[in-house]
Amino acid sequence: MRLLYILATYVLFALLFPVLLLHRKTRHGLKERLGFYGPGSLPTRGDGPVLWLHGASAGDLLALSPMFGPLRARFPGCQLILSTMTDSGYAMAKGRLAKDIDGVVYVPYDLWGATRRAVKAIRPDVLVLEYTEIWPNLIRAAKRGGARVVMTNGRFSPKNLEKYRRLFKLIGNPLHDLDLLLMRQDEEAERAKSLGAHPEWVKVTGNTKFDSLAGGPAREDETLRSALGLEPGARVWIAGSTHEGEEEVLLGVYRRLLEQWPDLRLVIAPRYVDRAARIVAVAQEQGLTVGLRSKGNPERGQVVVLDTIGELSRAYRLATVVFVGGSFTKRGGQNILEPAGQGKPVLYGPHMDNFRDSVELLTGHGGVQVRDGEALYATLAEWLASPEKLASLGAQAQVTVQRISGASERNAEAMTTLFPHGRPDPR
Repeated sequence: MRLLYILATYVLFALLFPVLLLHRKTRHGLKERLGFYGPGSLPTRGDGPVLWLHGASAGDLLALSPMFGPLRARFPGCQLILSTMTDSGYAMAKGRLAKDIDGVVYVPYDLWGATRRAVKAIRPDVLVLEYTEIWPNLIRAAKRGGARVVMTNGRFSPKNLEKYRRLFKLIGNPLHDLDLLLMRQDEEAERAKSLGAHPEWVKVTGNTKFDSLAGGPAREDETLRSALGLEPGARVWIAGSTHEGEEEVLLGVYRRLLEQWPDLRLVIAPRYVDRAARIVAVAQEQGLTVGLRSKGNPERGQVVVLDTIGELSRAYRLATVVFVGGSFTKRGGQNILEPAGQGKPVLYGPHMDNFRDSVELLTGHGGVQVRDGEALYATLAEWLASPEKLASLGAQAQVTVQRISGASERNAEAMTTLFPHGRPDPR
């Protein structure tokens, strides 16, 4: 069964290789993706254990980041190596997360040779895979290299369970090679068990992304405010993680709001920053002045496009109110708890299929789901007319997020049970 999977991955890789080379998210780091590391790519190994944490994208790495401190506390002298699949994730790790980690690499393609070369080079004591990053060859290579393998923020969609079962019957069940499955919710833990995970290895610890959501002011906030061209104390509406087709609706709502609140500023943070020029053009077509964060918004535009990576969470701290995109389209929504954790009232559209648990948690507790642009305008107009209500909704949102935090500490503590005396034996 494993041989079938190994052969299939090479065939599929040969077919997809041209696409992987050209796709904007995966076209860099080819050598590392094949398991080859140049001088200086990896830190010199110290006396402590090596913990390899993998998140597919920039957002996934941010969700892992609250575990850095708890892991260092429980595994003294450890090295934290991050891996990611996308160029934006790599840039995030090299930039914003660099001071908290010891190294970053592109995750190897799930090929028999590439994964074994990567494991031999990194020599992990623990491999942490986030969400549903179940890569059979990588897992098997890590186990053969002596590592423990852990899933964190584990999730299995109910609509994909049969697909997983059929796949596991063909290639063997990779869940049997996992030493711990740390799941987000009870329902997801039951799904993991139904897929064949050993019940005693499955624990419900929550979602670490919630631990990074609540935060107070930071020194760099004022620097970002200046770069966005926002005046201190100005009303700021931030539209985060927007997708194609949403900006036209948002800009139309904003023009109506300007009639009553001419000092209101709109910051649009597209989910993909390469769409910035398109958004600038749409705003200008609607008669609005517009600037880019990357250029410091010298125009002091009414609309500012946040065209940089890794700053949206900080930008939310500057908001008066937030709308989260991907929800007026069929994309299934984006993370609404991130701005809520910053103490901001949050609005989102009807298409939140990928974040149903967050919607259930936040709606009525600092969050409101709106059906369309007209409903969005009505709610924003009501809130902007009542600063007291805005403050109350923001406080509710923050308390809601704080109530579900703590997964990072629970995960780190669970990982210590994998080793005698709470840490790996020296190699």
